Amino acid sequence: MNLLNGNEVSQKIKLEIKSKVEAMRAAGKKAPHLAAILVGSDGASMTYVAAKEKDCHEVGFDSTVLRFDANTTEEELIAEVIKINNNPNIDGLIVQLPLPKHINEKRITETISYKKDVDGFHPMNVGMMFKGLKTFLPATPFGIIKLIEHYGIETSGKYCVVIGRSDIVGKPMSALMLQKNCTVTVCHSKTVDLPSYTQKADIVIAALGRPGFLKGDMVKEGAVVIDVGITRVEDATAKSGFRLKGDVDFESVAPKSSFITPVPGGVGPMTRVGLLLNTLEAIELFK
Repeated sequence: MNLLNGNEVSQKIKLEIKSKVEAMRAAGKKAPHLAAILVGSDGASMTYVAAKEKDCHEVGFDSTVLRFDANTTEEELIAEVIKINNNPNIDGLIVQLPLPKHINEKRITETISYKKDVDGFHPMNVGMMFKGLKTFLPATPFGIIKLIEHYGIETSGKYCVVIGRSDIVGKPMSALMLQKNCTVTVCHSKTVDLPSYTQKADIVIAALGRPGFLKGDMVKEGAVVIDVGITRVEDATAKSGFRLKGDVDFESVAPKSSFITPVPGGVGPMTRVGLLLNTLEAIELFK
């Protein structure tokens, strides 16, 4: 069993990005500029935005974080998004999800210019991704592809099962694995006899948000297992009162796996790297 160490790989890629940004600045070019909008005071969202801001500083990007009260109206938020769309100094924009219930996330996502949509959620970018055209890829699937490539995991002709069909991970992940020449099955909550699929898979990507769902008897010997899930589970023995658990029951699955991601420290850091890579690409992609 080998760990797919997202912490190590993300650090390596960030050093590469930093080197490119330094070269851009030395040539008199502007550095990539990422703007983030945070609405409300959700703890996880605040932590994630702070981490993205730290990443930007680490690689030499310019960074702007706009924070708004939870009572901000949908129209006020749309006005801010349009303002950033029209700002030539900002290359990428993310609106941290989830948003307060009174704001339509789909409407906000589609208001962001596809040319600055470094999260890869805009329908234009989604369409180009499915067509295999160069565009912004959703950050988590992008990060997973980079992790697979770093470790030299063979994908051509392999059978891949993606568990989960979300627009953010499951659907784009299946498209990207098809482009890597895998045969892909997407399983979900309505799939009948899900283990009959996972037990045959060379690669299993679990992204359903149910801690410990994938057990050892559900995978075959030598499978590559990628755990996208991360859930806070109460644990009185932990100092924080909780532990982070993935969708994979690591203890039973790891001994059967050829490669497996830990939680935390696997996919999470690679998601943030995917966002940085998209922002770096934004300088050239749609100019």
